[in-house]
Amino acid sequence: MEKYTTQTIFSIFSLLLLLSSCVSAQLRTGFYQNSCPNVEGIVRNAVRQKFQQTFVTAPATLRLFFHDCFVRGCDASIMIASPSERDHPDDMSLAGDGFDTVVKAKQAVDSNPNCRNKVSCADILALATREVVVLTGGPSYPVELGRRDGRISTQSSVQNQLPQPGFNLNQLNGMFSRHGLSQTDMIALSGAHTIGFAHCGKFTKRIYNFSPSRRIDPTINSGYVTQLKQMCPIGVDVRIAINMDPTSPRTFDNAYFKNLQQGKGLFSSDQILFTDQRSRSTVNTFANSEGAFRQAFITAITKLGRVGVLTGNAGEIRRDCSRAN
Repeated sequence: MEKYTTQTIFSIFSLLLLLSSCVSAQLRTGFYQNSCPNVEGIVRNAVRQKFQQTFVTAPATLRLFFHDCFVRGCDASIMIASPSERDHPDDMSLAGDGFDTVVKAKQAVDSNPNCRNKVSCADILALATREVVVLTGGPSYPVELGRRDGRISTQSSVQNQLPQPGFNLNQLNGMFSRHGLSQTDMIALSGAHTIGFAHCGKFTKRIYNFSPSRRIDPTINSGYVTQLKQMCPIGVDVRIAINMDPTSPRTFDNAYFKNLQQGKGLFSSDQILFTDQRSRSTVNTFANSEGAFRQAFITAITKLGRVGVLTGNAGEIRRDCSRAN
């Protein structure tokens, strides 16, 4: 009986792995080759136009993609208007320029008669993410396509699904591993903070009220603390945003990791990647080699784009990204 049970469990596990691989296998580059062959160029042009209007387009779109994929999978559920995921405190700080980028790209795609209502908002968000990485100097990479749009978006579904600024390494690894992402993937994706920005309220505890015995987080560079206090003085509007990369905030590069080596990680969850011995070597590798970081980022964001996707006949192709059909 015990042998039968073990074999049964192994068979079920193997089937689940097969089903999982089949889902990602249904995503492929060139998915719209026949239905909308110019989709990548259309999205590229729309994103470039938006980026020329405001740099915020880049970090906002990249963060939007991450938040979408970590909640209900990469199904553009984050795009659905309130009441939805957007009402959760973790999503209320998402910049409007990210949403507008997807909306503008969707309008551009659907203005082509051959493409109208054939390309999902989820795929447009994935393509737009690649474009903002490239526009800020990051690597280009092939984007797997074939996602369908989800019909459900609730505030409650966001709870405990997104990493927090105070997370330690175990918490980060635990959350990312649930989505099939390794520690190296997590560190590479954290590198996207090189073009990110954050609101004062998310980190001021580290510089004013860290603990009963220490007013300032001892892992922060003292010079950086002075800069942060100037930008986020006591009593400042907590919604004021500052750059997460103090050296090259508008360039997608490996400066984020060099900053961590100097104690200039803005969040505790950033700096822990260097202070924890288990992840320090990866940070050092990425700090020393732009190429190593870029390759790891491509691998990680491709894996991120496969998380919880709807394919085939599941979901829908939303006509309006802000609401289900």
